[in-house]
Formats: sequence, structure tokens, C-alpha cells
Amino acid sequence: MFSIRKLLGQDDKFFDLLEASAQQADSSVHELVALLAQVEHGASPQSLEAFVHSRREDKRITQELTEQLCKTFITPLEREDIQALAAALYKIPKTVEKIGERILICPEDLHGRSFAKQVEFLDQAAEAVLAMVKELRKGTDIATVRDMNDNLQTIEGDADKLELDLLRDLYHGNYDTKHMIFLRDLYDLLEKVIDRCRDAGNIVLQVVLKYS
Repeated sequence: MFSIRKLLGQDDKFFDLLEASAQQADSSVHELVALLAQVEHGASPQSLEAFVHSRREDKRITQELTEQLCKTFITPLEREDIQALAAALYKIPKTVEKIGERILICPEDLHGRSFAKQVEFLDQAAEAVLAMVKELRKGTDIATVRDMNDNLQTIEGDADKLELDLLRDLYHGNYDTKHMIFLRDLYDLLEKVIDRCRDAGNIVLQVVLKYS
């Protein structure tokens, strides 16, 4: 058992900021889930406001965290860990926003397509990252975080298998060139979101291992 407070000191602002960043990442994924559901049922969304808000808010949080690091006495090694996690978390809503941008280009090309399985993996991955980041505040043992990260790795592996199935269908299906390129780009970005979650989870595990 160890306390992450030995890493970040007694000031809760670092926990607050890291958790707020993870929450924005999770919220952006929830917005994407809602958007994909709309498209699946034939709606044509017109705005990316929710995605832009999450990404900008996460950027603000990351900038504030950097400013607080400059004002607080923390060893260089600790600084690197915190900044690495903050950067990994910020990439999640940033990538999610790109997916929203792609969908708004040709939402009609996705009408009637089911994203239920992708949505399930996206939601699970984002929730897992948020839970792992929250563990840092209260302190935990290596086994707990390792189990949580193993679960995240399983989600990422299952998502990879799903993408292969989708690509197999895409390449053997009857799609015109534009539609194939559009779907391939979307599949790649959906996979990338889960990869971003995996990366954040790996950093949390590394921090726990390093300071246990």
C-alpha cells in the first residue's frame, strides 16, 4: 500500500485537476455515444458544440495543471509523471472531437449502421480510465491498479478484434470508394480513442509501480 500524496504532496489541487481532466475525457465519450445513436436512427446533427466544450475545458485544465506545477515544489521526476498523464488524458477528447467532425461531413452515410459494440467498448474504456485516475487520490496497492489496467487492456484487445471484423466486411462488401474511405477513417479514429484510454491507463500503472 502506498499513498500518492507522497508523490504529489498534500495539496489536493493536483488530484482535482487530474480527475477533472479524466472526467472531461469521459464526458466527451458520452457525447460521442449520443451522437452515434442519433446518426444510427437517421438524425443529422448540426453542431459540435459539446465536443468543442469538452476539448477546450480539458485544455484549460491541462494548462492550469502546468501552471500549478511551476508554482509548487515537486521533483522533476514527479513533474514528468503528472505532465505525461495530463497529456494522455487530453488526447482523448481531442480525438473524440475529430470523430465528431468526420461524422458531420457525411452523417447520411452512417444512417442505419449500428455502432452498438464500438460504443460499448468506448464507454467501458473511458470509465476505466476515470476510475484509475480516481484511485490515485486515495492511495491503493499495486494489485488493484494492475487488475484495473488488465481490464482496460482486455477492452482494447476486444476493440481491435472488432475493428478487424469491420474491416473484413468493408473490404469484401459492396461499398463505393467514397463510402469505404469514410468508414475506414471513422473506424481508425474510433480505435484510436480506445488506444488513448489504454495509454492513460498504462501511465497510471507506471506511476503506481514507480512509487510503491
